Amino acid sequence: MKALTIAKAGEISIVTKEKPTPKEDELLIKILAVALNHRDQYIREGKYPGIIFGTTLGADACGTIEDVGTAVSKKWLNQEVIINPNIGWGSDPKVQAKEYHILGTPSDGVFTEYICVPQDKVAKKPEHLTAVQAAALPLAGMTAFRALFHHGQLKKGQKVLISGVGGGVAQFAFQFALAAGAEVFVTSSDQKKREKCIQLGAKAAFDYHLEDWIKTAKNSAGGFDLVIDSAGGKSINDFVKIMNPAGKIVFYGATTGKAKELDLFRMFWNQITLQGSTMANDQEFIQMVEFAKSYQIIPIIDSVVPFEEIEVQFNKMRDGQQFGKLVAKL
Repeated sequence: MKALTIAKAGEISIVTKEKPTPKEDELLIKILAVALNHRDQYIREGKYPGIIFGTTLGADACGTIEDVGTAVSKKWLNQEVIINPNIGWGSDPKVQAKEYHILGTPSDGVFTEYICVPQDKVAKKPEHLTAVQAAALPLAGMTAFRALFHHGQLKKGQKVLISGVGGGVAQFAFQFALAAGAEVFVTSSDQKKREKCIQLGAKAAFDYHLEDWIKTAKNSAGGFDLVIDSAGGKSINDFVKIMNPAGKIVFYGATTGKAKELDLFRMFWNQITLQGSTMANDQEFIQMVEFAKSYQIIPIIDSVVPFEEIEVQFNKMRDGQQFGKLVAKL
């Protein structure tokens, strides 16, 4: 079978691997479509911990169950499912265990024709989604769902700011917050992305490269109850200035580095919460898929290519050209 592997830092290649056989509690899944995350590009560049060369990449996929292990009901056969990429979250739903990791490194991932996963690591594909759309959901959808609802405690009518809306997690946070009845605002340095978000329902969109964007955002919203961010760095103090009292800033990344000279005085006086977040736990994966089903969420897809051309999607992600998920179809 075909599989996309990390050959060495900076080099990925499609190779032939042996088709797996399901263990007694596993499902054999024929992959129909896969989607990229920034994590995959970081692994390609050698900038992710725990890389083992020769590993099959990928965390996001939708496929059809082709075979089952001896302890699995045959009712699963021919079902289209979404794969939960969590490995070893652990018993505490509040935080992942030390040995936790995600499919695609160091365990073989989903960028392949076939994969075996335990039966408790899948959810039925929502009927309103195609396999291509469903493949875009898992990692980014889970991360956005946990940030918004577990840590952010999002409520209908709240004012929410989603920063860097060009990224996959940010786009799901944008869609989920809209579906939950929030007033949603976004930031992006790309005019086309800002305009697209306005078309999709954003109240306003701000260019964070402009010196006065904080003032513009404050005047537009009056203040924010929740900010969802992946950049960190100096942006954190910007957000602190535009929060409503008792507001929450939830960050799931720190692509611009550490926050220096954090504005603690303003934070404690206004009762501001700064909360880190990661991937969701296994229960939240199921909740996220049900949320997408209930609210008929359709992931934003930038483009789809044949699996043999998947490196094109990696290059697109590297160059930051996409708006929406980058998908490859098998």
